[in-house]
Amino acid sequence: MADAQRSNQNFTLEHLFNVKGQVALITGGGSGIGLMAAQALAVNGAKVYITGRTEEKLNRVVELYNNNISGEIIPLTADITDKESIAKLVKEFSKRENHLSILINNAGISSSSHTTEHTDPHELREALFDSPAADPQEWESVFRTNVSQLFLTSTAFLPLLQRGSTEQPGWSSTILNISSISGIVKVSQHHFAYNASKAAAIHLTKMLAHEVMTSDMRIRVNNIAPGVFPSEMTTEGSDEMQKSFIPKEKYEEKVPASRPGKEEDMGNAVLFAVSNQYLNGQTVVVDGGYVLAAGTV
Repeated sequence: MADAQRSNQNFTLEHLFNVKGQVALITGGGSGIGLMAAQALAVNGAKVYITGRTEEKLNRVVELYNNNISGEIIPLTADITDKESIAKLVKEFSKRENHLSILINNAGISSSSHTTEHTDPHELREALFDSPAADPQEWESVFRTNVSQLFLTSTAFLPLLQRGSTEQPGWSSTILNISSISGIVKVSQHHFAYNASKAAAIHLTKMLAHEVMTSDMRIRVNNIAPGVFPSEMTTEGSDEMQKSFIPKEKYEEKVPASRPGKEEDMGNAVLFAVSNQYLNGQTVVVDGGYVLAAGTV
């Protein structure tokens, strides 16, 4: 009977999604999906560092959401598009913590759009090649933020992540990249650079997971590919609560779920991905069925 009771305890929510006492770092944690992830972890007992370039935004998150929770949210200003800044971030973090349990690479930017509804090859060439969105500097900027920083931030924190695994029996530290369903669908959605960067982020996740695994490190590497969620990228801003809003009606016909994603949907996915010790090298699609409707590569 005692064994049966212990088995039942293994299926409690507190056990299945337990992040209490874990140390996390989230890039782009001041708004959007990064903030959703920060709240999901901190409310459930994790110590969460959030990074971003704007100190005021990070401090506002702490002011609003660091009260009456079992965990903690701590701001650290950093520019993860700059390699030296990433190195400084690791150095500063190391002064405060001797390990890292969860790294969420969330920071990202969108790209300018193309018009693609053309049947004449000359018009399509003009829309694609002559468009400001075809500027090589824009492509470089998008890839530096959406791809390169995933590699640099993840590899910079490997020693601290490995220590997080060795110091906690039964726990494997995790890197969770926030990619996008835009890297999965075959349509360009009018922004080739962004979609290509997110496809690269998904493949980079697999390569990092394989490299870490074959190097005998106990660190899991996965990514979440969100569909439409309210963020500064999808709504062009945040309100006084550092939150963004998308009217449900805007996506009733575009998403099988007939709505954009809620912050609870993302929080649930984050808790699953970081706590499931058997998940590695995978893409978790959270999109309300959008990929089913749009088709994949």
